[in-house]
Amino acid sequence: MTSVGVGRARQWQTVEMSSDSLPADAFGTLRAIVEDRRTNMLVDRDREVSEDIVRDLCELAMWAPNHKRTWPWRFAAFSGDGRVRLGEACAQDLIAAGSDDEFKIQKVRSKYTRVPCVLVVGSAPDDHATFHDENRDAVSAGIQNALLGATSLGLASFWSTAPVIDGAHTLELCGFESGTRLIGMIYLGWPTGDTLPGMRPDLEINIISS
Repeated sequence: MTSVGVGRARQWQTVEMSSDSLPADAFGTLRAIVEDRRTNMLVDRDREVSEDIVRDLCELAMWAPNHKRTWPWRFAAFSGDGRVRLGEACAQDLIAAGSDDEFKIQKVRSKYTRVPCVLVVGSAPDDHATFHDENRDAVSAGIQNALLGATSLGLASFWSTAPVIDGAHTLELCGFESGTRLIGMIYLGWPTGDTLPGMRPDLEINIISS
């Protein structure tokens, strides 16, 4: 699998939308998918995740809210030997950051081969401090879109943190511009086992009406 440049290749999609075009129980369907999403790496390592699926997930990510239309999403997909190259780039970033934890460095070198596909998602920099921070918000919201899309397709997913959020070796390998922040290393694969039931605390909300 090669890098997926959806973030820059398709910037001007337009979709006409109205409430009449939604399924009768759209909220119920969405709620079921949201509540069914789990962090899961129990996957078939030999079953590929197609490039078409990765593109679809990236396009879902790009429909997240984005203040000022800065289009901050950056994507790179790794499979096959590309996962090994990703691990080596991340290891070199750890070393460049001053890490001398050999166990951690070796673990990073091999960790991305645990699943058939890893989607790296970055947030483009902005000279305006507020927009720079909001870019990360848009990218994080986009990752949630992608995770829900993966769940709806029956894929397992795992949102992981990059070893070094601005690692130069990883940014270069991904083809991201300098200053990009690595917001997610998204593991993707076809599940081979069930996860534990989900849980959340009871909702607390302050209602101010006057």
